[in-house]
Amino acid sequence: MAKVDGEIVIKKYANRRLYNTGTSTYVTLEDLAKMVKKGEDFTVQDAKSGDDITHSVLTQIIFEQEAKTNNTLLPISFLRQLIGYYGDQMQMVVPSFLEHSMKAFTEQQVQMREQVTRAFGETPLTKNLQAPIQMMEEQVKRNTEMFHQAMQMFSPFMTPTAAPEKKPTEAKDIDELKEQLRNLQNKLDKL
Repeated sequence: MAKVDGEIVIKKYANRRLYNTGTSTYVTLEDLAKMVKKGEDFTVQDAKSGDDITHSVLTQIIFEQEAKTNNTLLPISFLRQLIGYYGDQMQMVVPSFLEHSMKAFTEQQVQMREQVTRAFGETPLTKNLQAPIQMMEEQVKRNTEMFHQAMQMFSPFMTPTAAPEKKPTEAKDIDELKEQLRNLQNKLDKL
């Protein structure tokens, strides 16, 4: 594949078609999503202006993934909070925080998969996912606490003692996550 500075170049034309310059083939957003999952790095350029439009294309992929599945990754409360940060003084902090959180989650995902494999390798019909579920719940709690601490640190109007209490929507989201994990556990137990 043709690469510029180690990256694959995708050209987006006015007719919205995407062209992989390395393979000389047209690709779809679904193809780009598969490339991301494989860990292939690419940039998307506007064919006419040469502008880098990778961010908007990746955002479009997320939008399509959210729209076509019933299992969305972005809860409504998260989307509302994220929208609230646009134009806010915290806008500059949020991207690095989210990037760090996703990196930590990815690293812990490897550990979780190992635990699940170990659990199912021993006795697939009798083992449950309690340990990985607890680990996931603890990570969600840690990330939420870390996010609140980061917001307090960078907000001149909040003191550490005036930290906001857990909002009902956050508690509801955690409860929904717990319920989804229990349902998954029950389905796996039935296997």
